[in-house]
Amino acid sequence: MVSLNGLPEQTIYGRLNRPFMNTSTRTFTGALLTLLEQDGGLPGTLSTRVYRAIRSTILDSTLKAGDRLPSTRTLATDLSISRSTAEAAYAQLEDEGYLTRGVGSGSYVSAHAATGRQARKSHTSSLASVTLSKRGAQIARMGGCVDARVVRAFSAGMPALESFPAETWHKLLARHARHDAPQWMMYGDQQGLPALREAIAQYLSLSRGVNCDASQVIVLTSSQQALGLIAMMMLDDGDPVWLEEPGYRGAQTAFSGAGASIVPVPVDADGLRVDEGIHLQPRARLAYVTPSHQYPLGVTLSLSRRLQLIEWARQSSAWIVEDDYDSEFHYDSRPVSAIHGLDQHECVLYVGTFSKVLFPGLRLAYLVVPRQMVPAFVTARSQVDGHASPLMQAVLADFMRDGHFMAHVRRMRELYRARRDIFMEETDRHLRDRLVPLAAQGGLQTSCLLADQRQSDQRLAGLAADAGIDLPRLSRLYLGMDKRNGFVMGYSALTPTAIREGIRSLARIL
Repeated sequence: MVSLNGLPEQTIYGRLNRPFMNTSTRTFTGALLTLLEQDGGLPGTLSTRVYRAIRSTILDSTLKAGDRLPSTRTLATDLSISRSTAEAAYAQLEDEGYLTRGVGSGSYVSAHAATGRQARKSHTSSLASVTLSKRGAQIARMGGCVDARVVRAFSAGMPALESFPAETWHKLLARHARHDAPQWMMYGDQQGLPALREAIAQYLSLSRGVNCDASQVIVLTSSQQALGLIAMMMLDDGDPVWLEEPGYRGAQTAFSGAGASIVPVPVDADGLRVDEGIHLQPRARLAYVTPSHQYPLGVTLSLSRRLQLIEWARQSSAWIVEDDYDSEFHYDSRPVSAIHGLDQHECVLYVGTFSKVLFPGLRLAYLVVPRQMVPAFVTARSQVDGHASPLMQAVLADFMRDGHFMAHVRRMRELYRARRDIFMEETDRHLRDRLVPLAAQGGLQTSCLLADQRQSDQRLAGLAADAGIDLPRLSRLYLGMDKRNGFVMGYSALTPTAIREGIRSLARIL
Protein backbone atom coordinates (compact mmCIF):
# COMPACT_ATOMS: atom_id res chain seq x y z
CA MET A 1 0.00 0.00 0.00
CA VAL A 2 1.31 3.45 -0.88
CA SER A 3 2.31 5.65 2.05
CA LEU A 4 1.02 9.16 1.46
CA ASN A 5 3.45 10.96 3.74
CA GLY A 6 6.36 9.14 2.16
CA LEU A 7 5.71 10.37 -1.36
CA PRO A 8 8.47 12.71 -2.52
CA GLU A 9 7.34 15.91 -4.17
CA GLN A 10 8.87 15.20 -7.54
CA THR A 11 6.90 11.96 -7.94
CA ILE A 12 3.53 13.64 -7.44
CA TYR A 13 3.27 16.38 -10.04
CA GLY A 14 5.21 18.56 -12.34
CA ARG A 15 5.18 22.31 -11.81
CA LEU A 16 3.29 24.69 -14.06
CA ASN A 17 6.20 24.84 -16.48
CA ARG A 18 6.69 21.05 -16.63
CA PRO A 19 4.59 18.49 -18.51
CA PHE A 20 2.34 16.18 -16.53
CA MET A 21 3.86 12.68 -16.38
CA ASN A 22 2.10 9.32 -16.40
CA THR A 23 4.25 8.07 -13.52
CA SER A 24 3.00 10.99 -11.46
CA THR A 25 -0.56 10.07 -12.32
CA ARG A 26 -0.07 6.51 -11.14
CA THR A 27 1.61 7.63 -7.91
CA PHE A 28 -1.09 10.18 -7.18
CA THR A 29 -3.80 7.60 -7.92
CA GLY A 30 -2.20 5.20 -5.46
CA ALA A 31 -2.13 7.89 -2.79
CA LEU A 32 -5.79 8.67 -3.37
CA LEU A 33 -6.77 5.02 -3.25
CA THR A 34 -5.04 4.74 0.13
CA LEU A 35 -6.85 7.77 1.47
CA LEU A 36 -10.18 6.56 0.11
CA GLU A 37 -9.70 3.24 1.88
CA GLN A 38 -8.88 5.02 5.14
CA ASP A 39 -11.88 7.30 4.64
CA GLY A 40 -14.30 4.46 3.94
CA GLY A 41 -15.95 4.57 7.36
CA LEU A 42 -16.82 8.27 7.16
CA PRO A 43 -20.14 9.52 5.76
CA GLY A 44 -20.50 11.23 2.41
CA THR A 45 -20.92 10.58 -1.29
CA LEU A 46 -18.06 9.23 -3.39
CA SER A 47 -17.36 12.71 -4.77
CA THR A 48 -17.11 14.02 -1.19
CA ARG A 49 -14.65 11.26 -0.31
CA VAL A 50 -12.52 12.04 -3.38
CA TYR A 51 -12.63 15.73 -2.44
CA ARG A 52 -11.49 14.95 1.12
CA ALA A 53 -8.66 12.74 -0.13
CA ILE A 54 -7.29 15.39 -2.51
CA ARG A 55 -7.67 18.09 0.13
CA SER A 56 -5.64 15.98 2.55
CA THR A 57 -2.75 15.82 0.09
CA ILE A 58 -2.82 19.61 -0.13
CA LEU A 59 -3.08 20.26 3.61
CA ASP A 60 -0.23 17.93 4.54
CA SER A 61 2.10 19.55 1.94
CA THR A 62 2.25 16.51 -0.34
CA LEU A 63 0.92 18.88 -3.00
CA LYS A 64 2.28 22.41 -3.17
CA ALA A 65 1.19 25.66 -4.75
CA GLY A 66 1.26 25.36 -8.53
CA ASP A 67 1.24 21.57 -8.66
CA ARG A 68 -0.92 20.28 -11.46
CA LEU A 69 -3.64 17.69 -11.00
CA PRO A 70 -4.69 15.12 -13.59
CA SER A 71 -7.71 15.92 -15.71
CA THR A 72 -11.09 14.75 -14.46
CA ARG A 73 -11.17 12.25 -17.32
CA THR A 74 -7.81 10.77 -16.30
CA LEU A 75 -8.72 10.71 -12.62
CA ALA A 76 -12.06 9.05 -13.34
CA THR A 77 -10.36 6.36 -15.43
CA ASP A 78 -7.63 5.67 -12.88
CA LEU A 79 -10.01 5.48 -9.91
CA SER A 80 -12.77 3.66 -11.85
CA ILE A 81 -15.32 6.35 -11.01
CA SER A 82 -17.61 8.44 -13.19
CA ARG A 83 -16.29 11.65 -14.66
CA SER A 84 -19.17 13.57 -13.04
CA THR A 85 -17.96 12.33 -9.64
CA ALA A 86 -14.43 13.55 -10.36
CA GLU A 87 -15.79 16.87 -11.66
CA ALA A 88 -17.91 17.36 -8.51
CA ALA A 89 -14.85 16.79 -6.31
CA TYR A 90 -12.73 19.26 -8.31
CA ALA A 91 -15.55 21.83 -8.33
CA GLN A 92 -15.85 21.72 -4.54
CA LEU A 93 -12.08 22.09 -4.17
CA GLU A 94 -12.20 25.12 -6.43
CA ASP A 95 -15.16 26.62 -4.56
CA GLU A 96 -13.21 26.41 -1.30
CA GLY A 97 -10.04 27.91 -2.79
CA TYR A 98 -7.84 24.82 -2.94
CA LEU A 99 -7.66 24.69 -6.74
CA THR A 100 -7.52 27.12 -9.63
CA ARG A 101 -8.80 25.89 -12.98
CA GLY A 102 -8.60 27.23 -16.49
CA VAL A 103 -9.99 26.12 -19.81
CA GLY A 104 -7.29 24.21 -21.69
CA SER A 105 -4.64 24.77 -19.04
CA GLY A 106 -5.67 22.28 -16.35
CA SER A 107 -6.23 22.30 -12.59
CA TYR A 108 -3.57 23.49 -10.13
CA VAL A 109 -3.12 23.84 -6.39
CA SER A 110 -3.83 27.49 -5.58
CA ALA A 111 -1.44 29.84 -3.81
CA HIS A 112 -4.18 30.59 -1.24
CA ALA A 113 -4.23 26.96 -0.15
CA ALA A 114 -0.48 27.04 0.37
CA THR A 115 -0.72 30.26 2.41
CA GLY A 116 -3.33 28.76 4.72
CA ARG A 117 -1.27 25.60 5.05
CA GLN A 118 1.82 27.57 6.11
CA ALA A 119 -0.20 29.34 8.80
CA ARG A 120 -1.39 25.99 10.10
CA LYS A 121 2.13 24.55 10.15
CA SER A 122 3.15 26.93 12.94
CA HIS A 123 0.60 25.21 15.16
CA THR A 124 1.43 21.65 14.13
CA SER A 125 3.16 20.70 17.35
CA SER A 126 0.31 21.90 19.56
CA LEU A 127 -2.40 20.39 17.36
CA ALA A 128 -0.72 17.05 16.68
CA SER A 129 -2.50 15.34 19.54
CA VAL A 130 -5.88 17.04 19.04
CA THR A 131 -8.72 14.93 17.69
CA LEU A 132 -12.01 16.49 16.70
CA SER A 133 -15.28 14.96 17.77
CA LYS A 134 -17.32 13.23 15.09
CA ARG A 135 -19.60 16.26 15.00
CA GLY A 136 -16.63 18.64 14.84
CA ALA A 137 -15.12 16.67 11.97
CA GLN A 138 -18.46 16.76 10.15
CA ILE A 139 -18.69 20.54 10.57
CA ALA A 140 -15.14 20.98 9.27
CA ARG A 141 -15.87 18.79 6.25
CA MET A 142 -19.00 20.75 5.39
CA GLY A 143 -17.09 24.01 5.14
CA GLY A 144 -18.23 27.42 6.32
CA CYS A 145 -20.66 30.00 4.98
CA VAL A 146 -18.85 32.60 2.88
CA ASP A 147 -20.62 35.88 2.09
CA ALA A 148 -19.62 38.43 -0.53
CA ARG A 149 -17.53 41.26 0.94
CA VAL A 150 -17.48 43.51 -2.12
CA VAL A 151 -20.24 44.59 -4.48
CA ARG A 152 -19.73 43.53 -8.06
CA ALA A 153 -21.77 42.02 -10.86
CA PHE A 154 -23.53 39.68 -10.07
CA SER A 155 -23.02 38.94 -6.37
CA ALA A 156 -26.22 37.57 -4.85
CA GLY A 157 -28.06 38.74 -1.75
CA MET A 158 -26.52 42.21 -1.50
CA PRO A 159 -28.67 45.28 -0.66
CA ALA A 160 -28.14 48.72 -2.21
CA LEU A 161 -25.98 50.19 0.54
CA GLU A 162 -25.65 53.57 -1.17
CA SER A 163 -29.41 54.06 -0.79
CA PHE A 164 -29.54 53.37 2.93
CA PRO A 165 -30.59 56.46 5.00
CA ALA A 166 -27.22 56.67 6.71
CA GLU A 167 -27.72 60.20 8.02
CA THR A 168 -30.89 59.21 9.88
CA TRP A 169 -29.16 56.14 11.29
CA HIS A 170 -26.16 58.19 12.44
CA LYS A 171 -28.41 60.66 14.27
CA LEU A 172 -30.14 57.88 16.17
CA LEU A 173 -26.80 56.26 16.92
CA ALA A 174 -25.29 59.50 18.20
CA ARG A 175 -28.29 60.19 20.42
CA HIS A 176 -28.05 56.83 22.16
CA ALA A 177 -24.26 56.88 22.39
CA ARG A 178 -24.31 60.38 23.87
CA HIS A 179 -27.08 59.98 26.45
CA ASP A 180 -26.94 56.31 27.44
CA ALA A 181 -23.25 55.42 27.05
CA PRO A 182 -22.79 53.52 30.37
CA GLN A 183 -25.86 51.38 29.65
CA TRP A 184 -24.49 50.16 26.31
CA MET A 185 -21.16 49.19 27.88
CA MET A 186 -22.79 46.52 30.05
CA TYR A 187 -23.90 42.99 29.16
CA GLY A 188 -27.20 42.97 27.30
CA ASP A 189 -30.46 41.05 27.60
CA GLN A 190 -29.86 37.51 26.35
CA GLN A 191 -33.26 37.39 24.67
CA GLY A 192 -32.85 40.82 23.15
CA LEU A 193 -33.64 44.43 24.02
CA PRO A 194 -37.36 44.56 24.98
CA ALA A 195 -37.97 47.66 22.86
CA LEU A 196 -36.59 45.94 19.77
CA ARG A 197 -38.52 42.74 20.42
CA GLU A 198 -41.70 44.81 20.66
CA ALA A 199 -40.92 46.56 17.38
CA ILE A 200 -40.16 43.27 15.62
CA ALA A 201 -43.34 41.58 16.91
CA GLN A 202 -45.47 44.53 15.78
CA TYR A 203 -43.84 44.56 12.34
CA LEU A 204 -44.28 40.81 11.86
CA SER A 205 -47.91 40.94 12.96
CA LEU A 206 -48.84 43.84 10.68
CA SER A 207 -46.69 43.06 7.62
CA ARG A 208 -46.15 39.31 7.60
CA GLY A 209 -49.21 37.91 9.36
CA VAL A 210 -47.06 36.25 12.03
CA ASN A 211 -49.07 35.46 15.16
CA CYS A 212 -46.64 36.32 17.96
CA ASP A 213 -45.81 38.80 20.69
CA ALA A 214 -42.54 40.20 22.01
CA SER A 215 -42.14 37.38 24.55
CA GLN A 216 -41.63 34.89 21.68
CA VAL A 217 -38.98 36.91 19.84
CA ILE A 218 -35.29 36.18 20.38
CA VAL A 219 -32.85 38.73 18.91
CA LEU A 220 -29.78 37.12 17.36
CA THR A 221 -26.80 38.17 15.28
CA SER A 222 -27.71 36.29 12.08
CA SER A 223 -30.18 33.88 10.55
CA GLN A 224 -27.34 31.36 10.45
CA GLN A 225 -27.12 31.60 14.23
CA ALA A 226 -30.87 30.96 14.38
CA LEU A 227 -30.48 27.81 12.29
CA GLY A 228 -27.60 26.70 14.49
CA LEU A 229 -29.69 27.13 17.64
CA ILE A 230 -32.59 25.22 16.10
CA ALA A 231 -30.24 22.40 15.13
CA MET A 232 -28.72 22.36 18.61
CA MET A 233 -32.05 22.29 20.43
CA MET A 234 -34.27 20.23 18.11
CA LEU A 235 -32.10 17.57 16.47
CA ASP A 236 -30.36 14.40 17.60
CA ASP A 237 -27.82 12.38 15.64
CA GLY A 238 -29.45 10.73 12.65
CA ASP A 239 -32.71 12.71 12.77
CA PRO A 240 -34.08 13.12 9.22
CA VAL A 241 -34.51 16.71 8.00
CA TRP A 242 -36.31 17.79 4.84
CA LEU A 243 -34.31 20.31 2.85
CA GLU A 244 -35.44 22.03 -0.35
CA GLU A 245 -33.70 20.72 -3.49
CA PRO A 246 -32.03 22.92 -4.60
CA GLY A 247 -31.72 24.90 -1.41
CA TYR A 248 -29.77 27.10 0.94
CA ARG A 249 -26.33 25.70 1.80
CA GLY A 250 -26.31 27.46 5.17
CA ALA A 251 -29.22 25.31 6.30
CA GLN A 252 -27.47 22.19 5.06
CA THR A 253 -24.32 23.00 7.04
CA ALA A 254 -26.27 23.86 10.19
CA PHE A 255 -28.33 20.67 10.22
CA SER A 256 -25.64 18.31 8.94
CA GLY A 257 -23.25 19.74 11.51
CA ALA A 258 -25.74 18.72 14.20
CA GLY A 259 -25.63 15.14 12.96
CA ALA A 260 -28.93 15.21 11.07
CA SER A 261 -29.62 13.07 8.02
CA ILE A 262 -30.50 15.41 5.15
CA VAL A 263 -33.42 14.42 2.89
CA PRO A 264 -33.43 16.54 -0.31
CA VAL A 265 -37.06 17.22 -1.32
CA PRO A 266 -37.60 18.57 -4.85
CA VAL A 267 -39.09 21.98 -5.56
CA ASP A 268 -41.42 22.74 -8.47
CA ALA A 269 -43.47 25.75 -9.59
CA ASP A 270 -45.59 25.56 -6.41
CA GLY A 271 -42.65 25.19 -4.04
CA LEU A 272 -41.65 22.24 -1.88
CA ARG A 273 -43.15 18.90 -3.00
CA VAL A 274 -44.68 17.97 0.34
CA ASP A 275 -46.06 14.73 -1.07
CA GLU A 276 -42.59 13.75 -2.23
CA GLY A 277 -41.15 14.58 1.18
CA ILE A 278 -43.72 12.30 2.82
CA HIS A 279 -42.83 9.58 0.32
CA LEU A 280 -39.09 9.94 0.94
CA GLN A 281 -39.20 10.26 4.72
CA PRO A 282 -42.62 10.57 6.42
CA ARG A 283 -41.13 10.65 9.93
CA ALA A 284 -38.73 13.54 9.41
CA ARG A 285 -38.05 15.53 12.56
CA LEU A 286 -37.99 18.90 10.81
CA ALA A 287 -38.66 20.57 7.45
CA TYR A 288 -36.71 23.66 6.36
CA VAL A 289 -38.48 25.92 3.83
CA THR A 290 -38.16 29.37 2.26
CA PRO A 291 -41.84 29.65 1.30
CA SER A 292 -42.24 33.33 0.41
CA HIS A 293 -39.38 33.40 -2.08
CA GLN A 294 -37.72 30.01 -2.44
CA TYR A 295 -33.95 30.13 -2.50
CA PRO A 296 -32.64 29.83 -5.15
CA LEU A 297 -35.48 29.19 -7.64
CA GLY A 298 -37.66 32.13 -6.56
CA VAL A 299 -41.04 30.34 -6.50
CA THR A 300 -43.70 30.82 -3.80
CA LEU A 301 -45.06 27.90 -1.79
CA SER A 302 -48.75 27.59 -2.68
CA LEU A 303 -51.47 27.85 -0.04
CA SER A 304 -52.52 24.22 -0.50
CA ARG A 305 -48.97 23.04 0.11
CA ARG A 306 -48.59 25.31 3.14
CA LEU A 307 -51.66 23.71 4.67
CA GLN A 308 -50.44 20.25 3.67
CA LEU A 309 -47.06 20.95 5.29
CA ILE A 310 -48.67 22.09 8.54
CA GLU A 311 -50.93 19.03 8.62
CA TRP A 312 -47.96 16.72 8.05
CA ALA A 313 -46.07 18.42 10.89
CA ARG A 314 -49.06 18.05 13.19
CA GLN A 315 -49.55 14.38 12.43
CA SER A 316 -45.83 13.56 12.61
CA SER A 317 -45.03 15.73 15.65
CA ALA A 318 -42.49 17.44 13.41
CA TRP A 319 -41.29 21.05 13.16
CA ILE A 320 -41.30 23.55 10.31
CA VAL A 321 -38.47 26.06 10.04
CA GLU A 322 -39.73 29.03 8.01
CA ASP A 323 -36.85 31.18 6.74
CA ASP A 324 -38.37 34.48 5.59
CA TYR A 325 -35.05 35.96 4.49
CA ASP A 326 -36.21 38.61 1.97
CA SER A 327 -40.01 38.59 2.01
CA GLU A 328 -40.13 42.41 2.13
CA PHE A 329 -39.33 42.55 -1.58
CA HIS A 330 -42.22 41.38 -3.77
CA TYR A 331 -42.62 43.36 -6.99
CA ASP A 332 -45.48 42.01 -9.08
CA SER A 333 -47.98 40.98 -6.42
CA ARG A 334 -48.80 41.42 -2.76
CA PRO A 335 -46.52 39.48 -0.40
CA VAL A 336 -47.93 36.15 0.74
CA SER A 337 -48.48 35.87 4.49
CA ALA A 338 -46.11 33.70 6.47
CA ILE A 339 -46.82 30.03 7.22
CA HIS A 340 -46.53 30.98 10.89
CA GLY A 341 -49.85 32.83 10.69
CA LEU A 342 -51.62 29.68 9.46
CA ASP A 343 -50.19 27.48 12.20
CA GLN A 344 -52.74 26.57 14.89
CA HIS A 345 -50.55 23.88 16.45
CA GLU A 346 -47.37 25.85 17.29
CA CYS A 347 -45.14 23.76 15.09
CA VAL A 348 -43.44 26.62 13.15
CA LEU A 349 -40.12 28.24 14.07
CA TYR A 350 -39.85 31.56 12.20
CA VAL A 351 -36.48 33.04 11.15
CA GLY A 352 -35.89 36.58 9.87
CA THR A 353 -32.91 38.88 9.31
CA PHE A 354 -32.11 42.56 8.80
CA SER A 355 -29.03 41.83 6.68
CA LYS A 356 -30.92 41.96 3.38
CA VAL A 357 -33.40 44.74 4.11
CA LEU A 358 -30.94 47.09 5.90
CA PHE A 359 -27.23 46.18 5.75
CA PRO A 360 -25.27 43.00 6.52
CA GLY A 361 -22.80 44.69 8.87
CA LEU A 362 -25.63 45.39 11.32
CA ARG A 363 -25.50 41.72 12.44
CA LEU A 364 -29.05 41.53 13.78
CA ALA A 365 -31.66 38.85 13.10
CA TYR A 366 -34.46 37.19 15.03
CA LEU A 367 -36.12 33.88 15.80
CA VAL A 368 -39.77 33.42 16.83
CA VAL A 369 -40.47 30.26 18.85
CA PRO A 370 -43.49 28.90 20.78
CA ARG A 371 -43.79 30.42 24.28
CA GLN A 372 -42.99 27.21 26.12
CA MET A 373 -39.68 26.89 24.22
CA VAL A 374 -38.40 30.41 24.88
CA PRO A 375 -36.51 29.68 28.17
CA ALA A 376 -34.64 26.74 26.65
CA PHE A 377 -33.65 28.68 23.52
CA VAL A 378 -32.53 31.72 25.52
CA THR A 379 -30.42 29.45 27.74
CA ALA A 380 -28.82 27.91 24.65
CA ARG A 381 -28.24 31.35 23.18
CA SER A 382 -26.41 32.40 26.37
CA GLN A 383 -23.94 29.59 25.73
CA VAL A 384 -23.25 30.69 22.17
CA ASP A 385 -22.51 34.42 22.30
CA GLY A 386 -24.61 35.87 25.12
CA HIS A 387 -26.32 38.72 23.32
CA ALA A 388 -26.19 41.06 20.35
CA SER A 389 -24.90 44.63 20.62
CA PRO A 390 -27.28 46.54 22.95
CA LEU A 391 -26.44 49.84 21.25
CA MET A 392 -27.28 48.58 17.74
CA GLN A 393 -30.49 47.05 19.07
CA ALA A 394 -31.53 50.36 20.61
CA VAL A 395 -30.83 52.25 17.38
CA LEU A 396 -32.77 49.72 15.32
CA ALA A 397 -35.70 49.83 17.75
CA ASP A 398 -35.98 53.60 17.25
CA PHE A 399 -35.47 53.22 13.49
CA MET A 400 -38.46 50.88 13.36
CA ARG A 401 -40.64 52.68 15.90
CA ASP A 402 -40.21 56.09 14.20
CA GLY A 403 -41.34 54.75 10.81
CA HIS A 404 -37.95 54.85 9.07
CA PHE A 405 -37.84 51.10 8.57
CA MET A 406 -41.06 50.77 6.58
CA ALA A 407 -40.28 53.92 4.60
CA HIS A 408 -36.91 52.41 3.66
CA VAL A 409 -38.56 49.12 2.66
CA ARG A 410 -40.97 50.96 0.36
CA ARG A 411 -38.16 52.92 -1.29
CA MET A 412 -36.04 49.82 -1.78
CA ARG A 413 -38.96 47.87 -3.18
CA GLU A 414 -39.34 50.43 -5.97
CA LEU A 415 -35.58 50.68 -6.55
CA TYR A 416 -35.09 46.90 -6.74
CA ARG A 417 -38.11 46.49 -9.01
CA ALA A 418 -36.57 48.97 -11.47
CA ARG A 419 -33.20 47.21 -11.31
CA ARG A 420 -34.88 43.83 -11.75
CA ASP A 421 -36.61 45.11 -14.88
CA ILE A 422 -33.33 46.41 -16.32
CA PHE A 423 -31.62 43.11 -15.55
CA MET A 424 -34.34 41.11 -17.29
CA GLU A 425 -34.38 43.43 -20.31
CA GLU A 426 -30.60 43.31 -20.75
CA THR A 427 -30.51 39.55 -20.27
CA ASP A 428 -33.19 39.11 -22.94
CA ARG A 429 -31.36 41.47 -25.29
CA HIS A 430 -27.84 40.06 -24.99
CA LEU A 431 -28.15 36.54 -23.55
CA ARG A 432 -31.48 35.26 -24.86
CA ASP A 433 -29.94 32.18 -26.44
CA ARG A 434 -27.62 31.43 -23.53
CA LEU A 435 -29.45 32.10 -20.25
CA VAL A 436 -33.02 31.36 -19.19
CA PRO A 437 -34.11 33.48 -16.17
CA LEU A 438 -36.45 31.77 -13.71
CA ALA A 439 -39.08 33.38 -11.48
CA ALA A 440 -38.10 36.96 -10.64
CA GLN A 441 -41.21 38.25 -8.87
CA GLY A 442 -39.21 39.39 -5.86
CA GLY A 443 -35.97 39.25 -3.93
CA LEU A 444 -32.47 40.56 -4.52
CA GLN A 445 -31.44 38.05 -7.18
CA THR A 446 -32.80 35.60 -9.72
CA SER A 447 -31.58 32.22 -10.92
CA CYS A 448 -30.76 31.80 -14.60
CA LEU A 449 -30.38 28.39 -16.23
CA LEU A 450 -27.85 27.77 -18.96
CA ALA A 451 -29.83 27.21 -22.14
CA ASP A 452 -27.40 24.44 -23.05
CA GLN A 453 -27.37 22.18 -19.99
CA ARG A 454 -24.36 20.35 -21.40
CA GLN A 455 -22.29 23.38 -20.46
CA SER A 456 -20.60 23.47 -17.05
CA ASP A 457 -21.57 26.42 -14.86
CA GLN A 458 -18.37 25.78 -12.89
CA ARG A 459 -16.18 26.33 -15.95
CA LEU A 460 -18.08 29.43 -17.05
CA ALA A 461 -18.05 30.88 -13.52
CA GLY A 462 -14.26 30.56 -13.57
CA LEU A 463 -14.03 32.45 -16.85
CA ALA A 464 -16.34 35.14 -15.49
CA ALA A 465 -14.26 35.48 -12.32
CA ASP A 466 -11.19 36.20 -14.45
CA ALA A 467 -13.16 39.09 -15.95
CA GLY A 468 -14.19 40.43 -12.52
CA ILE A 469 -17.73 39.03 -12.63
CA ASP A 470 -19.15 36.99 -9.78
CA LEU A 471 -21.46 34.15 -10.89
CA PRO A 472 -22.63 32.08 -7.89
CA ARG A 473 -23.28 28.62 -9.33
CA LEU A 474 -26.72 27.07 -9.20
CA SER A 475 -25.47 23.49 -9.48
CA ARG A 476 -23.65 23.63 -6.14
CA LEU A 477 -26.99 24.20 -4.37
CA TYR A 478 -28.18 20.71 -5.31
CA LEU A 479 -27.44 17.79 -3.01
CA GLY A 480 -28.42 15.01 -5.42
CA MET A 481 -26.81 14.06 -8.73
CA ASP A 482 -29.67 15.52 -10.82
CA LYS A 483 -28.30 19.06 -10.95
CA ARG A 484 -29.14 21.96 -13.21
CA ASN A 485 -26.40 24.25 -14.48
CA GLY A 486 -26.90 27.98 -14.09
CA PHE A 487 -26.22 30.96 -11.88
CA VAL A 488 -27.85 32.81 -8.97
CA MET A 489 -27.43 36.38 -10.21
CA GLY A 490 -27.88 39.41 -7.99
CA TYR A 491 -28.97 42.79 -9.30
CA SER A 492 -30.20 44.77 -6.27
CA ALA A 493 -26.84 46.32 -5.33
CA LEU A 494 -25.94 47.29 -8.91
CA THR A 495 -26.62 50.60 -10.61
CA PRO A 496 -28.35 50.46 -14.00
CA THR A 497 -25.01 51.19 -15.67
CA ALA A 498 -23.29 48.37 -13.77
CA ILE A 499 -26.07 45.95 -14.73
CA ARG A 500 -25.80 46.82 -18.43
CA GLU A 501 -22.01 46.64 -18.48
CA GLY A 502 -22.01 43.39 -16.55
CA ILE A 503 -24.49 41.71 -18.90
CA ARG A 504 -22.55 42.80 -21.98
CA SER A 505 -19.30 41.51 -20.52
CA LEU A 506 -21.00 38.26 -19.61
CA ALA A 507 -22.38 37.92 -23.14
CA ARG A 508 -18.83 38.03 -24.48
CA ILE A 509 -17.75 35.32 -22.03
CA LEU A 510 -20.68 32.97 -22.60
